[in-house]
Formats: sequence, C-alpha cells, structure tokens
Amino acid sequence: MEENKKPDVEQEVTDQQAEETPVVEEGFELSAEAEVEKLKADLETATGNHMRLQAEFMNYKKRVEKEKADIYRFANEKIVRDLLDVLDNLDRALESISGENTDHSNVLNGVEMIRKSFSDLLEKEGVKAIDAVGQPFDPNMHHAVMTEPKDDCDADVVIEEFQKGYKLNDRVVRPSMVKVSC
Repeated sequence: MEENKKPDVEQEVTDQQAEETPVVEEGFELSAEAEVEKLKADLETATGNHMRLQAEFMNYKKRVEKEKADIYRFANEKIVRDLLDVLDNLDRALESISGENTDHSNVLNGVEMIRKSFSDLLEKEGVKAIDAVGQPFDPNMHHAVMTEPKDDCDADVVIEEFQKGYKLNDRVVRPSMVKVSC
C-alpha cells in the first residue's frame, strides 16, 4: 500500500504544481492587467494635460492678438493728442479773423506760429522734409511731373519743386513732386 501512496504523493505534487502554475500565470495576468490600467490612467492624464496646455496656448494666442490689435488701434494716440493742440491754435486763428479786428498782421503771425509748431511736432515725431531743388533726381524720393531742357545745369537735376516730399525715419512717406532738367 505504500506503493499506492507513493504514487498518490507524486500525483499530489504534480497536481500542486499544476495548480500553482496557473496561479503564477494568473498573477502575471493580473500584473499585466494592472499595468494596462496604469498605462490607460497615464494616457488619460497626459491627454488631459495636453488638452489643458492646448487651451492655455489658444487663450494666450487670442490675448496676444487682442493686445496687438489694440496697439495698432491706439499707436497714434500720442501724435493725435499733439495734433489737437495745433487744431486748437487754428481754431483761435479763425476766431480772430471772424472778429471785428481788421488787422490781419496778427492773424498772419498766428498762422506762422501754428505752422512752426506743426512743423516742430512733425520733426519731433521723425518727419523730415526732402531737399529737392538742386539735387540729382532720385526716383525713390522724387516724382517727376515735368522735364525742361536747361543749358546752365546738368541733366537729371531737380530744378523746381511743386510739392514738398517727406520722410518718416528714413522712409519716404510722400515723394517730392518736381520738374527735372533734361
């Protein structure tokens, strides 16, 4: 009978090994499932972070665009304020003409002062007149509307200016309208 028990013991050992093996496999499967769940949770977290960052970036982009639009919209505010002072002086000059005062020398002096203050304001903002008469013709700074043959000067020299040209910080804002010798 011992012999019969011996195979039973071996059988029990084999059965235990068979039962333990699936337990190990199940444990392995559980850790794989746990790993998958952990990766899913990490993916959800990363996706949430990505979505938040994307939303923050879009809000930042909108805010910067609005600030940029405001800068463009109000960029000239300072010069407009300064121009309003010139406008006030012109209004005063017009009021003095409409009055009973027939002495126009005061009006002329006032208009000259307004022109000087306006010219000073433009110069302060970087606007400069283009010197044209006697200068060689430059199509970047001059707009030739007439030509005239002249014996006493070289060809392609500005001999008369019909309308002043201006530059703003070395960029031509309006070219001078000129007559050029040929």
